[in-house]
Amino acid sequence: MAGPRRGRWAGTWRRGRVIAAFAVLTAVLLLAHPLVPNWVGNAGSLLETFLPWTGLFVVPLLVAALLRRSALALVALLLPALVWGGSFGGRLSDKRAAGGDFTIVSHNVNDENPDPAGTARALAAAGAQAIALEELKRSEIPKYEDALAAAYPHHSVQGTVGVWSTFPLRDTRPVEIMPWTRALRTTVDTPKGPVAIFVAHLPSVRVRLDAGFTAKGRDAAMRVLAAAIAAESAPRTVLAGDFNGTADDRALAPITGRLRAAQDEAGDGFGFSWPAGLPLARIDQIFVSGVRPVAAWTLPATGSDHLPVAATVAF
Repeated sequence: MAGPRRGRWAGTWRRGRVIAAFAVLTAVLLLAHPLVPNWVGNAGSLLETFLPWTGLFVVPLLVAALLRRSALALVALLLPALVWGGSFGGRLSDKRAAGGDFTIVSHNVNDENPDPAGTARALAAAGAQAIALEELKRSEIPKYEDALAAAYPHHSVQGTVGVWSTFPLRDTRPVEIMPWTRALRTTVDTPKGPVAIFVAHLPSVRVRLDAGFTAKGRDAAMRVLAAAIAAESAPRTVLAGDFNGTADDRALAPITGRLRAAQDEAGDGFGFSWPAGLPLARIDQIFVSGVRPVAAWTLPATGSDHLPVAATVAF
């Protein structure tokens, strides 16, 4: 009997080699995603946009390994599981804390939003000291202004982006990241000192069969925005907006190399913000420098296809 038992045990290590190979490839993909080239349809950026979801590859591989009764595959699957945990496990915990000095909400309101006034009221209910809005439609701007006027007496709209504040604004100007205005810079004078606020809406990206992940416009605007951030002299800086890219995307490196993502440092989970009905990626961001993130979170859905995002920081 010992012989057959040993044979069956040895067989579990011989079966499932293909499954084990895919498990190792998944781990390599997670570890070496910066090496995936962008010269073929921006494949690297597309992968990094949805990088946390690569962990789901483990699920069908695990099912296959169990069906094959393969010890080799099961052991190999530990590799991508450990790599994923090391890369993203820290984002799953709730790092939010109480306190803080300044809260900002950022929202791509969608220029086809059927209820601008209701959206504005929902954002105001969060009690933030500043609200940054992107994708404002010119004809709808008065509705946002009317709904926010009582709680936010200070505001500025530059092109399709705007900022509303409970505190005075100064030194407000557009940031020319593209031919039409989709970014601004202002100073908010809080009781604990000034903070420079940038609001940006980077160009959209598309996934096309004939061209792959088209992101050249976004990447060019990103570099211009990063240059404006690098030239900023204020000791406290907050950058909020719709970046049409995640913090894992190498295209955002000019920003993430200088600023920290509030969600990563003080959020609860991944904070996916798009699409609002079934969030798959966090393309709406709040980045900071010179302040300490205390809490970061997403707000309930509005009439937009994006979820609002919020962060509280300490000076």
